[in-house]
Amino acid sequence: MNLFNESRGRKIHTRTIEVDTYEHDEEMLLVEGTLKDRGHQEYYLETGERRESGIIHHIVIRFLMNVSSLVIEDIGVNMITVPREQCLETISSLESVKGMRIAAGFTVKMKELAGGIKGCSHLLALLTSMAPAAIQAYGVYQLRKPVDQGSPTENMFEFIIDTCRTWRKDGPLVKGYLDSGR
Repeated sequence: MNLFNESRGRKIHTRTIEVDTYEHDEEMLLVEGTLKDRGHQEYYLETGERRESGIIHHIVIRFLMNVSSLVIEDIGVNMITVPREQCLETISSLESVKGMRIAAGFTVKMKELAGGIKGCSHLLALLTSMAPAAIQAYGVYQLRKPVDQGSPTENMFEFIIDTCRTWRKDGPLVKGYLDSGR
């Protein structure tokens, strides 16, 4: 069976996550993530409550990331649309992320600090998507000019080694990079 040749049925749900990054000032990047869940059909909650189709979650997270340390200096959450009033109790659950450096182990640490009953799975899903996007933006930010020896690429290189097959430590791309003396 080729899933790309199969016809699709009636759409049930769409989740979109969008992450945008902006220059905030000389020292900070502003990273903004938006998560939207949209139900395309009427549905019933486990309590029996009937819900119309439409936006279920519309959540925005913004954080300031220091470009020299990759530390999250400040973070804010806006829960524009949520299915239950109790969801709003989790708005401050990401405060513990302030001061964390986006580096290897970030997602695991974040889950320890704000996962499960300490927070909101939707906030965690969004923040989990934002961290690698912030690193990607950091790379673009640093590489806006041609690369020189001893440039910020040394710092960026630590983020991409062994993150995928292309950037594996023993692969041709990394070996070529290391052989070039960078």
